[in-house]
Formats: sequence, structure tokens, C-alpha cells
Amino acid sequence: MILSIVLAILVCSLLVVSHEFGHFLLAKKNGIGVVEFSVGMGPRIISGVKNGTRYSLKAIPFGGSCQMVGEDDDDDSDDSFNSKSPFARLAVVVGGPLFNFILAFLMSVVVLSLAGVNEPRVYYINEGYGADLAGLEEGDLIKSVNGHKIVLGRDIELYFLNHPMDGSPITIEYERDGETYTTTLDPSYEAYMTGFTYYSSDDPAEITEVNQELDMAKKGAQAGDVITAVDGTAIASGAELSAYFEAHPLEKDTPVTFTLEREGTAFEVTVTPAIYKANTLGMEAYAYRNKEAGALSVIKNSFSEVRYWMSYTFTSLKMLFTGQAGVDDLSGPVGIVNMVGQVVEQSRADGALYVFLNILNFSILLSVNLGVLNLLPIPALDGGRLVFILIELIRGKPVPREKEGMVHAVGIILLMALMVFVLFNDVMRIVG
Repeated sequence: MILSIVLAILVCSLLVVSHEFGHFLLAKKNGIGVVEFSVGMGPRIISGVKNGTRYSLKAIPFGGSCQMVGEDDDDDSDDSFNSKSPFARLAVVVGGPLFNFILAFLMSVVVLSLAGVNEPRVYYINEGYGADLAGLEEGDLIKSVNGHKIVLGRDIELYFLNHPMDGSPITIEYERDGETYTTTLDPSYEAYMTGFTYYSSDDPAEITEVNQELDMAKKGAQAGDVITAVDGTAIASGAELSAYFEAHPLEKDTPVTFTLEREGTAFEVTVTPAIYKANTLGMEAYAYRNKEAGALSVIKNSFSEVRYWMSYTFTSLKMLFTGQAGVDDLSGPVGIVNMVGQVVEQSRADGALYVFLNILNFSILLSVNLGVLNLLPIPALDGGRLVFILIELIRGKPVPREKEGMVHAVGIILLMALMVFVLFNDVMRIVG
């Protein structure tokens, strides 16, 4: 837990300091005085002044700040924020989010250099499903889906998050042996199911989940039960169970008898398969499988990574505003610590390198999120300041500062209320 907290603080501080450093550089570039640039919060530990700016390291190792001359008051001196042209102020405001995107790009370069790029290459085809019937094969490189360009494997997943399959034909453009082809895929699929899940591995065929609405649950099967036989055929592992179903497909109105074992006691359940209808591509090309790449490919794909996480963030915001996701899904500092902890625990067995890569990958998402969210037209955020600058450019004169200040003050109050709500939710999720 301590490691998770330390890593979360380091990650969040890096993102916030990078953001503030963007404001700092653009302020200096445009002749705006910077009163103080600090790393951390609270009382100063180390501090010094150079060229009119105080540089401070503060006691609480979280975040940072860039305090500019006249940023939040009526100072009209030559080096104040408000004395500069709208375009100069616009550049300074955009500088923070811009540096979050630059940081995300640099972190992507590191991750892809070590882990490889995420190609949209087909690595598994489900026999008899849409992709198989449409002529796709393992090794094909997906170029577009319904005319939407695909660069990363995860772009396919993101596309269908924004355009859920409804049974309509899907146009796939793909590359094979240097040639480009186009095919139409029917995603509709029907099969029979008994209502449980398991892992197809060399371990015993343990039921991991039971669908409470289907026959398996109604006959008394539970998660944790181990399948030892099907219709009298002995089953020693999840892999053997998969092989059995492949050789003996479930059929309509044909009961199947499972021999189960629970806490050393064997018993049988006989279930009738139910029809299952769904939409699926019938292929795997978007899992987190990476391929080693040269420097140019890494740089190109690093831009694509930042673009992907921007799109992902906007998709998440759209889901929030359309009700597909709720405010309960939001996370704050406590939630980030918890997620960092999960990343560490899931990666620990693979070694320190994988912990580092996965934390860095998580940081890319957070950095892009911070950049995008700060550009939203919300009072007190950079996007809220941009709105007033744009209004000034359109009107030819600025909005009275007292009115702008009042709007930002209300924004700060609402943001603080949201932060308290999110913090409460984070704690309740962990406690619950």
C-alpha cells in the first residue's frame, strides 16, 4: 500500500508539475512575470529567487503551481498577465494542457521502445463466425472499419465503443501480403449455451461464473464447482472441456449431463442448452499484443497513442453526459492510488520492468486526461479562461474582470464540491 501511495504521488506530481511548467514557459516567452514556480504544496523547504521569479520546493510532495503577475487581480503593470494581448494570454493558458500532451508523447516513446507497438493485426479467428466467413485470416492487418481508419489494435475496440454492433454488415479493409482487400462481415451470431464460464487451461475445469437466469444455476451449479465429466466422458482440465465442446457442439433440446465436484462431493446436473444471440466480429485483433518496431515506427505510433487516449477521454465524457456512465464512475486521488495499487499487484509477478511499463502506460492515460479536462469550457479551468479570451477576441474588448472573477469563483466552488463527492465515492468503493 505504501508503494502504491508513493507511486501515485510521484505520478500525479509529475503530471501537475509538467502542466504548470507549460504555463511557466509560455508566460516567460510572452514577457509575463512569474512570481513563483513551485514543486509541491504547503510550506517552502528550499527556495531561491532568480530573474524576478521565486523557485520553491515545498513540504507536501504533491502537485505544483505557477503564480503569474496579475493573473487573478487588477495589476496592469507591463509584465502582468492582463496587460498582454489576447493571443499571448491564449498561448499561456493552452501551454499547460499542451505540455501534458507532450509528456504523454514522451512517455509513449519510452513504453513503445521497450514493449513494442500495438498493431491491429489479426491473431485469432473463431471458426464459423463472421470474420471467418468473410475470408479474414490470422496475420491480416486491419486498415479500416466502416471507413474509419485503424492505426492501433485498440482503435477497433474504441470504434465499437462509439458505434455498438447492431447486426448491420461491417465493412473491413485489410492488408495481406502487401495487397489491400475489402470484405463485408456479418456480426450476427447464434449459438447454444448452458450458462457458465470457465478457463480453457491445463487446470481443473472450475466454473468461474454461473448465469443465474439459465438452467445451470437453476439446477444448483455454483461458481467454484469443478466439472469432472460431461455425459459420462471424464474431463481433467479446462482445455479438455473446450476440446469436448468442440467435438460435441451443444444442440437445441438436447440435454447435457455434467458431473460436478464441490468440497469433495460429486453430484450430477442435467441441463437443456438455451439459444444465445449476439453480435461479434469473431476475431481477435485488438488485445494488448505488441510488436517490436524501429525508431520511426515508435515515434509515429507514439503520436497515435496520444491521439487514441484523447479519443478515449472524449468517448468517456460522451458516455458520462449521455448517461452510459455515471458520476459514480469518476475517480479522484484515492481512486488513483487504488488503481496504481492494482497495476502494481497485477504486474509484480512479471518483474520490475513490467511494473514500470504499466505504471508509465497508466500515466499516459492520466496525462492526456488532465490535458483534455483542463481544456473543457468549465469556469476556473484553463478551458474556462479560454472562453473569456475568445469572447474578448469576438467583442474586441475584455469581459469586466469582476464578472469573470465571479464566474471563476463559482466554478471553483462547484469543482470543490465535485472533488468532495468523488473522494467520498472513492473511499466507499474501497471500504465496500
